[in-house]
Amino acid sequence: MSEADAASALPYALGVLKEVFGYSSFRGLQGEVIAHVANGGDCLVLMPTGAGKSLCYQIPALLRAGTGIVVSPLIALMQDQVAALRLAGVRAVFLNSTLEYEDAEAVERGVLAGDYDLLYVAPERLMTPRFLALLDSLQRGKGIALFAIDEAHCVSQWGHDFRPEYIQLSTLHERYPQVPRIALTATADQVTRREIMQRLKLGDARLFVSSFDRPNIRYRITEKTNPRTQLLAFLRAEHAGDAGIVYCLSRKKVEETAAWLREEGFKALAYHAGMDTETRAEHQARFLREDAVVIVATIAFGMGIDKPDVRFVAHLDLPKSIEAYYQETGRAGRDGEPADAWMAYGLADLVNLRRMIDQSVADQQYKRVQSSKLDALLGLCESTTCRRIRLLDYFGEASAPCGNCDTCLEPPESFDGTVAAQKALSCVIRTGQRFGAAHVIDVLRGKQTDKVAQWGHASLSTFGIGADEDETTWRAVFRQLVAQGLLSVDHDSFGALKPTDASRAVLKGEQRVSFRRAPEKKARRERAALRAWSGSAPGSASGPSALDSAGHELWEKLRAWRAGVARQSGVPAYVVFHDATLAEIARARPQSEEALGRVAGVGARKLERYGPALLELLRE
Repeated sequence: MSEADAASALPYALGVLKEVFGYSSFRGLQGEVIAHVANGGDCLVLMPTGAGKSLCYQIPALLRAGTGIVVSPLIALMQDQVAALRLAGVRAVFLNSTLEYEDAEAVERGVLAGDYDLLYVAPERLMTPRFLALLDSLQRGKGIALFAIDEAHCVSQWGHDFRPEYIQLSTLHERYPQVPRIALTATADQVTRREIMQRLKLGDARLFVSSFDRPNIRYRITEKTNPRTQLLAFLRAEHAGDAGIVYCLSRKKVEETAAWLREEGFKALAYHAGMDTETRAEHQARFLREDAVVIVATIAFGMGIDKPDVRFVAHLDLPKSIEAYYQETGRAGRDGEPADAWMAYGLADLVNLRRMIDQSVADQQYKRVQSSKLDALLGLCESTTCRRIRLLDYFGEASAPCGNCDTCLEPPESFDGTVAAQKALSCVIRTGQRFGAAHVIDVLRGKQTDKVAQWGHASLSTFGIGADEDETTWRAVFRQLVAQGLLSVDHDSFGALKPTDASRAVLKGEQRVSFRRAPEKKARRERAALRAWSGSAPGSASGPSALDSAGHELWEKLRAWRAGVARQSGVPAYVVFHDATLAEIARARPQSEEALGRVAGVGARKLERYGPALLELLRE
């Protein structure tokens, strides 16, 4: 596409942006992507969660002749996006398993009649003979405007959300070569990007890569000691009354954690793939539609979740990769307001994930890739420098210290751990390389436990040689020895620690070892730092956190009004208006329809639908 083509498309795109969606300018690469697709170009778009990926295909679909086909993997996301588009005056519809046969037939007839600008469909339905026949008829008639493939990382066999049906989507290019395609994802390293391009046959497509930085998210990773107590302290100190997500690795832990949080006074709901479909759908709907709901989930929950006011994402178990961590934490703070990504991490997490990789039925290449991804995540966890630098570097993006992560706010110490490493490695060897960290630490610290007595380990030369350090310090030493590849975990021996070949140089004194020592956490100082940062957070200047007391009181009234409208319409509150739009209304206090129409997020249809009620509320 030439520069002239792009320039000619942009004025029309800006007109749609203002008229339909209520915004006066594009963000980041949005304008460039929209112009490229509107003029028939293929592309792969990498944008972080909350950066406005949806507009990159919604606006071109409105500019081009025919119906835009959006491939989306989640029913809830389809329904919410269609509801939001309809409120904005866009003719949008979805086809999924929630529709009765007669309703699905009516949608198909409407598509062929040209009644819709956008049709959302799941990948497994799209590839059925019936739907492909529908597309053939549509292309011969009113035309297909574009294909948008959302959550495109699902095509990657190396990814954390792999879906086999996505691989079949290459058929779209073979069957409809003249229809532009836009693939979108918030998460893809270099390997995943190449696989997306290859499997979707996007060889000539243009690549658009936005910054992966989410500056409003504060990253914190802490050593797991008593995870429930740690989580509770975090939630009560900083997120009482907030909506958030707590991720756990197992379904059992999800159920137990949700029940425990309810006992502690939180509105907590469980979500995992083992639950019946009806309960899962109910819990997801409550999370999207109600305030202050905490969802406790496995990774089965979250992809495509469009709730903008998630104030925290907490991990009680280590994710499988940096991509998974980035994707999951990215569900916080989509509205640009300050949010937290908090994780408690320990050696047991590492042992469990290593075991899952080693015992999987996958081939050796897959296991090597997953192991390298886990190693990269461990590097992030054990980093002594800015978390954000390490995180963005993984995606090939250079950055500077952020001032908004735990290692920036509370810098950890690095210390020469060579002697500690030698003691730990020697004790592993002396105890026979058949025990986990807990027993070896007891021997090092000289603890007279029943197990130590049973195995006669009190007589070893290493018994008590680490008595000068506490248990927490030794746990950190063993965790970092595994992370640095100096100790391995033998899953055939019930998690026994064994020195690796690399450890020989350390034992011989030929290699120095450096360890990370976490600083003592001072909760009061951390909260003060968070408050100080929140006042200058990107996005906060236009959000509710920047309002004065009178403005905040009005904002709460507007939220109550919005909640009533949302209940009547059967949609999540943010589908009516985002918090940022309500905050701008509370700050500007427009007294006319013309002034209200200038507020970002108030398009023509919403002004017509909600303007009179809003102006009446503002005049009270």
